[in-house]
Amino acid sequence: MDKKKILEDGLLEQYLLGELDEATMKSVASAMEDDMELRAHFEGLEEDFERIAFENGIVPPKTVRDALEAQLLESEQKDEKPIRSLSQVKSGSKTNFLVAASIAAVLAFGTFWMYTQWQTAENNFKALESQTVALQERLSRLEKNYSETSNRYQQINNPNVIPLVLMGNEKAPNSKATAYVNHRTKQVILNAKGLRTLDEEHTYQMWADVEGEMINMGIVKTGEDYIILNYIDHAESLNITIEPAGGNDHPTVENLISNVIL
Repeated sequence: MDKKKILEDGLLEQYLLGELDEATMKSVASAMEDDMELRAHFEGLEEDFERIAFENGIVPPKTVRDALEAQLLESEQKDEKPIRSLSQVKSGSKTNFLVAASIAAVLAFGTFWMYTQWQTAENNFKALESQTVALQERLSRLEKNYSETSNRYQQINNPNVIPLVLMGNEKAPNSKATAYVNHRTKQVILNAKGLRTLDEEHTYQMWADVEGEMINMGIVKTGEDYIILNYIDHAESLNITIEPAGGNDHPTVENLISNVIL
């Protein structure tokens, strides 16, 4: 029988109380023989059961004990049997006491079983609550990403946007990037997914040529759909170079890989 089913269905508790049918009893016993961890769990239940029984045990008042002894003695006298001593009465009525003790133990263990079931339910609830929080956080991230993507999409599809394709030169023949320039709102958005990935020691950087001077527009991260760059007034062309990691304060002209005239 599956260990998970035994634990989740409370079969160990029912096995301890003798409430299972014969076939299920054999299956649970067989599972405990094959699984030491399951067996240890069952032994722990037995110990808890015994502890609860002792903690909840009630010593009967002396008057009740005396009345019980008197009743037993009277019953034996009517049957014309020899009167036995108290120790003999105790011994002879051992079965009755065991039955009473068993009933009390079952009631005590019933309380314990309900407590363990409640504990399991509480743990399951906490796990579910944790999963719910994780799902809510994930949903929030997705909503944020969707909002940002939708906003970028609206920006690049604005009627005032001019799309400019920057094809790679002989230094990067397979490279391609697309710049979306909006002169009215003064925004530049770059799709750099077409640029090949560089090593950790280098990065792409974009420049605007204004009357022969190259002005930094920002570092270009590869593999991203939308990168917001600095808008430069009166730019005559856009240029992409390969620079040391972290960027450069002036372009490395020999590492120019792409440019487009505005």
